[in-house]
Amino acid sequence: MSDLAPQESTGLLTPEPPENPPPPAKPRKPRRRALIEWSAIIVIAVLVSFLMRTYAFQTFYIPSGSMEPTLQIGDRIVVNKLAVTFGTINVGDIVVFKAPPAENCGEPVTDLVKRVIGIPGDSLKSEGNTIYLENLSLNQPWHALDETWTHTEPLGGAITPITLQANQYFMMGDNHSDSCDSRMWGPVPRSDIIGKAFVRIWPLSRIGFL
Repeated sequence: MSDLAPQESTGLLTPEPPENPPPPAKPRKPRRRALIEWSAIIVIAVLVSFLMRTYAFQTFYIPSGSMEPTLQIGDRIVVNKLAVTFGTINVGDIVVFKAPPAENCGEPVTDLVKRVIGIPGDSLKSEGNTIYLENLSLNQPWHALDETWTHTEPLGGAITPITLQANQYFMMGDNHSDSCDSRMWGPVPRSDIIGKAFVRIWPLSRIGFL
């Protein structure tokens, strides 16, 4: 006889551990809904781009040498419109503005880029290659304009004595002797000024603030 007692059977089966249930399938977006979402994104992007171009920033191409050496033919600049809408315009600023009706210096153009030489209240004239300013409202007697920016001489066409009225600005190109500007067609109203040029973005070798 065996000294080992037979093991009693309980008659119960040990269940196997349950397998992990598969993750629920992600609901697939209907193709139509995805198309609507992408269309909305595109419309919003176009709208934002339009608003930025209309009210904030705009790029311009330089087609002539009237602003040389500061701006050269083929340069591309960015103009800040908000700086005109909410800021001030000062002597020395480079601005883009609508071509005056009296502008007739070659092929018709829509917009021009020049430097501000005189602001409302200024009186201007030139003698030789020197530009003179006077502003009685600011108690500034006649004095030579200090052109701290790069420009070319000789002056070329003289500045006929003029006093700028409210919201009038006198424009000149840095390439003095080869620029069709306010000396030919008079001052520009503020309402025609599109914005201030503040950075050159092309060519890559000349990228920088103006």
